[in-house]
Amino acid sequence: MLTNDSGLDALVIGGGFYGCTIAIYLNRHRGMGSIALIEQEASLMTRASYSNQARVHNGYHYPRSFTTAYRSRINLPHFVRDWPDAVKQDFTKLYAIARRNSKVNARQFERFCHQIGARIQLADTSLHSLFEPRLIESVFLVEEYAFDSTKLAAWGQGELKNCGIDVRFQTKVIDIVKARNGMLAVSLRHGNSEQTVLTRRIFNCTYSGLNRIGGDFPGTNASLKHEITEMALIKPPPALSKMGITVMDGPFFSIMPFPARDLHTFSHVRYTPHLSWEDQPSVDPYQRMDEYRHDTRVDRMVRDVARYLPAIQEAKYVDSLFEVKTVLVKNEVDDGRPILFEAHPNLPGCYSILGGKIDNIYDVLEKLDAETL
Repeated sequence: MLTNDSGLDALVIGGGFYGCTIAIYLNRHRGMGSIALIEQEASLMTRASYSNQARVHNGYHYPRSFTTAYRSRINLPHFVRDWPDAVKQDFTKLYAIARRNSKVNARQFERFCHQIGARIQLADTSLHSLFEPRLIESVFLVEEYAFDSTKLAAWGQGELKNCGIDVRFQTKVIDIVKARNGMLAVSLRHGNSEQTVLTRRIFNCTYSGLNRIGGDFPGTNASLKHEITEMALIKPPPALSKMGITVMDGPFFSIMPFPARDLHTFSHVRYTPHLSWEDQPSVDPYQRMDEYRHDTRVDRMVRDVARYLPAIQEAKYVDSLFEVKTVLVKNEVDDGRPILFEAHPNLPGCYSILGGKIDNIYDVLEKLDAETL
């Protein structure tokens, strides 16, 4: 077993968008020169950062969580400013309100958008005509974007290199233990070899794997829930090819551009989640996902959505992205998506970080700005 006695300034676990951005922040804004980033996969941003709706939120999605909606509204222009090459804006974005079983009506939705300062206007007749009027109360034209995760990964790879950050792929963190002089000893496994490194700080950004580390790591105080989800990828019919469409807030579904593959994601509140469970030490979420049969439910999605949006019947199914989605149990009722940012007092220098949306990264950076690192 090899030992690095010099010690790192920081070790970041997880090479998703959050892990990469935090590692770069620590170097550029907190002056840390010795940083390692540990990623279990063979490249950056290949799990949850890739297998998602690719939506840059502007608040419309969360009429039952004002804080989440408002933070998205504040964060969106910053995201567009900081990653302009990865943001897709050249499509029409519609939100439609269902007449039945919706938790908000059109008037409430419009008032909510004005409260958070999000642009909204009634869609014209040609856009209304895409929907079944007996099931849809109103259709709104809004301002919302998509992102290309492959371009974000290319950005992360280049910036990590420029910062001199040591990126270690196909490496797993086994445990964290307290060491001498306030240091933390981290056991790493790469293939059949193991290594222990010392570090002053650890940022655990492993998303669904937050509580899969042994040793003195205590786990998160917040309760987590995991879901195996299916994000279908479709080639939309010509009538929908330049659009992103969301119907809410009950019989909820979305069709969004997925720039990384020049397709659209297709998700449904009933059929996208395949299996869910509360986080428990005995169950590895990623192992459970790998063992799960990846049988698509896209036919059921199309059948239900066609009642509201008839043109979807002409879409061509291409593929499905199966991934583990992790949320905070406390926010299941209101659909809120705050960050999890926990400092572990019994393991000083160790932080656990979880974000529910890509724009939440600014909430994390604000927390880090307030920390004495």
